[in-house]
Amino acid sequence: MKLKYIVLFFAMTFCNMGVLAQTWPTKPIRLVVPYPPGGGTDVVARLVAEPLSQELGQAVFIDNKGGANGIIGCNFVANSVPDGYTILLVLPAQMSVNPALYKKPSYDPIQDFVPIIQLTAFEVALVVHPSLGVNTVNELIALAKSKPGSLSLASAGTGSSGHMAAVWFAMKTGVDWVHIPFKGAGPAFADVLAGHEQVMFATTLSTLPYVRAGKLKALGVTGSIRSQAAPEIASIGESVVGYEFTQWHGLVAPMKTPNEIVSKLNLETGKILKTSKVRERLAALGSEPVGGTPQEFTQLIKSELTRYAEIVKLTAMKSE
Repeated sequence: MKLKYIVLFFAMTFCNMGVLAQTWPTKPIRLVVPYPPGGGTDVVARLVAEPLSQELGQAVFIDNKGGANGIIGCNFVANSVPDGYTILLVLPAQMSVNPALYKKPSYDPIQDFVPIIQLTAFEVALVVHPSLGVNTVNELIALAKSKPGSLSLASAGTGSSGHMAAVWFAMKTGVDWVHIPFKGAGPAFADVLAGHEQVMFATTLSTLPYVRAGKLKALGVTGSIRSQAAPEIASIGESVVGYEFTQWHGLVAPMKTPNEIVSKLNLETGKILKTSKVRERLAALGSEPVGGTPQEFTQLIKSELTRYAEIVKLTAMKSE
């Protein structure tokens, strides 16, 4: 008899989810950003949230839940009701690096989330505080090698895009610096701008405004070629043979979110990424809109899991 009621309960639950998917959305949607305000991820979230609100007819509000390289935000969304009213903006750090970096991760990127859409592909910029007195990548390498362990590298957290770009740079050049992880790009930028740390790898989305204001000096970008957004900045590969490092942003939802809702979010967000306003805004900040299907985004996440697991193992990287 108990089994009968259990089966009835789940049948009613799935039936209610089906009805929900047909009427969704009927209230505001929470877009969780797993970093504090002020970084490139926050910029992308706000760039998408406003037009998505207009397309869906309900407010899409940003909820910054920074800390632990995005783990706090990921845990919050993974444990949220899968009704389409809580979604998460992610980078490789959350979906591909953390599972390799932490021995007992508190969430599983494959089992706990359903991918919605890849938003962007972007490069990272290498910037330094002007007081460091270097103007090129080669000058930075020479300085770092002449004073091993003397330069401080700020990042949005261990395993963040900026940290991984720096790790790859160090592997290619042999430089040795002190890594200072923060709880997000915003706090890291604050310390670099104040001159407390000297070096940082961060998205062109967030670095270019400071570079153009003369507050930071850009030495290179991590794409295979110079950025269309700032062609005056060299690619690091021009000085370091074989160096290239690109990242992405994407949207995911809690596992068991109805397919109809995931499909609608994919469709409407995909339309937004094709608009000239968003494409031009992203291009100006060194980022490319991508789009695609949930299945394509799933394959990307799985391939990145393998890639970053190898880097973490090779470098014996530890969470901090």
